[in-house]
Amino acid sequence: MKVLVVIVPFIIAIALGRFIIPYILFVSYKKRLFDPLDVRKSHQQITPRLGGVAFAPVQSCLFILSVVILYKVNFVALGINTAEIFPMFTLFLCGMVMLFLVGLADDLVSVSYRWKFIIQIFVATLFPLSGLWINDLYGIFLITYLPMWVGVPLTIFAVVLIINAVNLIDGIDGLCSGLIMVGCLFLGVLFTYYDAWLHAIFAFITAGVLVPFFYFNVFGAFKRRRRIFMGDTGSLTLGYAIAFLSISFAMNNKDIKPFSEGAIVTAFSTLIVPVFDVSRVLFVRWREKQPLFKADRNHLHHKFLRSGMSHRNAMISILLLALFFCLFNLFAVQYISNNIVVLCDVVLWIGFLLVWNIVESRKKKERAQKMQFLNQ
Repeated sequence: MKVLVVIVPFIIAIALGRFIIPYILFVSYKKRLFDPLDVRKSHQQITPRLGGVAFAPVQSCLFILSVVILYKVNFVALGINTAEIFPMFTLFLCGMVMLFLVGLADDLVSVSYRWKFIIQIFVATLFPLSGLWINDLYGIFLITYLPMWVGVPLTIFAVVLIINAVNLIDGIDGLCSGLIMVGCLFLGVLFTYYDAWLHAIFAFITAGVLVPFFYFNVFGAFKRRRRIFMGDTGSLTLGYAIAFLSISFAMNNKDIKPFSEGAIVTAFSTLIVPVFDVSRVLFVRWREKQPLFKADRNHLHHKFLRSGMSHRNAMISILLLALFFCLFNLFAVQYISNNIVVLCDVVLWIGFLLVWNIVESRKKKERAQKMQFLNQ
């Protein structure tokens, strides 16, 4: 019966998201708040981009309400050190509000990337200020304990990287929300297994509020005025949320959960696809002497689309790839060292990209030959 602690908030989050999003659609069409069209966008119809407005309020309010009820009813013996855990959630929710406001402003009137970057760094510093930081590499590179002067900057860098990776991968319908949903369900189950109920509740609430958005984002295209994007309001807060959950699971802190040898590898396996992808894109831009933050069409989903895949198939393929890494790392850390698992992840990713580059190149040649034949 303990599983009800996470199942009930999950179902309520789905219901709240299903209730709120149609109102966001109504206001967006009423006030003409649409995503601008340009050559980089995969859509050619006006579409609201304020779907992310539903995320942070539901996540924050429902989480706080769930925790208060849980304490009052005493359904599950939480057994947590409130002085250790509550500051983490309190400052995390403060950071969520800040990113929510910045994202909303960007979706409505646009905010310069410099200011968004400054805010991202600031909210990232809230993690170590609350006592949450990467303090152990669990043997990766033969390093275990990390002193604060190393772990704190590493944590801030990781949070900013994750936020931007999630933001940049939001390129086709269902991809960003699907990846975060998979990651939150994966981490939510693990937190539940370790009786880390507060983190599990938040993970399942986040996954729950994404379910109705995923439906409207992916299947709303077939219904008039039912399609919606999350915008920066959604992608920034979702990146921050998954960063919080991943670092919480990775931290060697018995007040969060019991020690597990492969915690850091398992925690960040949910982010392999977006983080590896944005790292590859930035490397390509640097190698070709292009501005690092200039938008292009070189992300993984663009490569899938150029190979002839439909948007739907590309999205499903990337979600399956992310799920593969999650399950592979979860089981691999039980039998082999963290270093070998990380090496396997890198080799599998590079191998996958090399194979896909061949597929993409062949498709390009086929299209060129077809065009040449048609022009004759």
